[in-house]
Amino acid sequence: MWWRLKRSEFAKSAGRKNNAMMKRIVDSGEVPGILAYADGDPVGWCSVAPREAYPVLERSWTLKRVDDKPVWSVVCFFVSRAFRKRGLMTSLLEAAIKHAREHDAGIVEGYPVEATGRRMSGSESFTGVVSAFKKAGFVEILHRSPGRPIMRYSIPST
Repeated sequence: MWWRLKRSEFAKSAGRKNNAMMKRIVDSGEVPGILAYADGDPVGWCSVAPREAYPVLERSWTLKRVDDKPVWSVVCFFVSRAFRKRGLMTSLLEAAIKHAREHDAGIVEGYPVEATGRRMSGSESFTGVVSAFKKAGFVEILHRSPGRPIMRYSIPST
């Protein structure tokens, strides 16, 4: 819900209220992201939806729109500790591209961080890391802020 609410609303709704809001989104039939499973257990998550679902992006100078093209945005990940450093983020991105393609998207956009060579915590890399986006075929299109490029994947038209 971090990307879907104003920061003040997110803070007021921390915990159960945010969980309940996400449940309402799911119950409405909207698919707010992609889940990865291993042996029937969830081990990863990638939030992907049309950019309009994430109003915080519009209020960010760093992440504001690049152009007027319609895009789907990948805004956050969670990968279970036991599954980190195993390529799961790239697999989630590939699934997010497939999901967006199935909904007639032409562009998928992401806002990863650049790994600096040091070990990053999950909370530092929750928007994804550049290397995973590159492996999934994304290319950097703009760099307004050090360490946070805007990357895109253009879905070929069929």
